[in-house]
Amino acid sequence: MTYLSADSYSHIPAGERFRALLARPGILGIPGTHNGLAAQQAKAAGFEAAYLSGAAMTASMGLPDLGIITVDEVAFFIRQVARASGLPVLVDGDTGYGEALNVMHMVRTFEDAGAAAVHLEDQILPKKCGHLNDKKLAPAQDMAAKVAAALHARRHLYIIARTDAAASEGLDGAVARAKLYMEAGADAIFPEALNTEEMFREFAKRLPGVPLLANMTEFGRTPFYTKEQFQDFGYKMMIWPVTSLRVAALAQEKLYKSIAQDGGAQNCVDQMLTRKDLYATIDYAGFEALDATIVKTVVPEATPA
Repeated sequence: MTYLSADSYSHIPAGERFRALLARPGILGIPGTHNGLAAQQAKAAGFEAAYLSGAAMTASMGLPDLGIITVDEVAFFIRQVARASGLPVLVDGDTGYGEALNVMHMVRTFEDAGAAAVHLEDQILPKKCGHLNDKKLAPAQDMAAKVAAALHARRHLYIIARTDAAASEGLDGAVARAKLYMEAGADAIFPEALNTEEMFREFAKRLPGVPLLANMTEFGRTPFYTKEQFQDFGYKMMIWPVTSLRVAALAQEKLYKSIAQDGGAQNCVDQMLTRKDLYATIDYAGFEALDATIVKTVVPEATPA
């Protein structure tokens, strides 16, 4: 069913739908979906929520994840992922794009674009990927003020406070910050770049009853853990933030090299989504059916290379 059909929309706000998923037993796995097509594919695979990573958004624009992009550029990604999939979308809000008023503007902009949840981090600009070195942190009280501002502005958005303090202030510092952010009104906590099972377990033990988000990114400080393992550690949500973009980017790199070498893409056809399957994913026929003036498309049969 296409997004153009009125009955394809849920009348329940996205944030409430996200809360309902978290109210169920178990852990919620949220894959990174760097564009609308990726979100549709994640939904088809059975996922019930989608994640928009700042690193994936910026990389798709050919930019590093250093807090360069604007709130309106992020809203463009939110709209396409939420519209294409209909899933509740958790969005990387970086540092909130400024101070209290900027955070409030971000919350309203994200809600209007269709977001269900956002996480804010306690770094200062220029921010860095949570798994890199030499991150600079904001004073804890300043971050708590941002959380309070986000709560003041939100209508339904689920607010997750991320702390990057483990690398520089140790687990004690990260836990202390997390408790302060919960006191400021955060709905959940995202402890970034923990690097052992013991750290994940201890963090959860010291914040009983608090919904926690775990980040399973490749090539970072966190070893590979499965969704079931994170659930056992005491976590309620997990994300695979840049995974889909990494896979897609490598496939594109191989494609362009092949075209340059072979003078065409004839040797890559077996690595492509067929026209028929692509049209099924984006519901091409569903859009056509809404407009009787469009002649039904007949998809050409695949021809061997």
